[in-house]
Amino acid sequence: MAATGKLEKMLILAFSDSQKAESGGLAEADDSFEALINPETYTQEYKLKFSESGQGHGSSGKQLKYEYSQPEEMVFEFLFDNTGIIDGKPRDSIVDELKAFKKVLVEYQGDAHEPRHFKLVWGQNSIFKGRATVVNFTYKLFKSDGTPIRAIAKVTFKSSIEEQKRAVKESKSSPDLSHRRKVKRGDSLPQLCYAIYGDPRYYIQVATINQLANFRFLQPGSELIFPPVDQTTP
Repeated sequence: MAATGKLEKMLILAFSDSQKAESGGLAEADDSFEALINPETYTQEYKLKFSESGQGHGSSGKQLKYEYSQPEEMVFEFLFDNTGIIDGKPRDSIVDELKAFKKVLVEYQGDAHEPRHFKLVWGQNSIFKGRATVVNFTYKLFKSDGTPIRAIAKVTFKSSIEEQKRAVKESKSSPDLSHRRKVKRGDSLPQLCYAIYGDPRYYIQVATINQLANFRFLQPGSELIFPPVDQTTP
């Protein structure tokens, strides 16, 4: 509740790029969605990536070696209800509302060449920034002809902190550590080397390790290994 006694509804603000999502509000958003009812619960998930090293002496299993922390994930459930029980406004179907919701969250944006970035705001608090990775609809109530009038949308959001910020946050910029990165559209090898090692000139070593025939072209979605580097030969 706000100080005025008005119930603050959760907002999903959609932006064309991560920088706008970082600093923008409702006025700057390209699109938005206001929850009919605020979620009763939501889930936060943190995952650590480990690789299995060789079996330790005298041990019965392999040792796990930390590689990196995966982005935080949050899962929310949003209610859609056209019975009029909640807001006093009965409608024929929720199909159009679900289409509009899906359009905000997963529609490909031609200008940006990717879906949108999001900021979740509840009252005066920004509680999450990231991308929508999963949208799932469960239909709960139907008219006699099968038309759905109530549904639950379960949405998974994944944090999308830029690589330079992630390196600072995790204090993992040391060239003595191994790193794995999934290539995103627009990434360049010198840029990624700068984010991880603090020096873009290590791209030659990284290109050699990853057997890249053309380091100027990185395939989005592919995974690159950034090993400990020889700092004397960038």
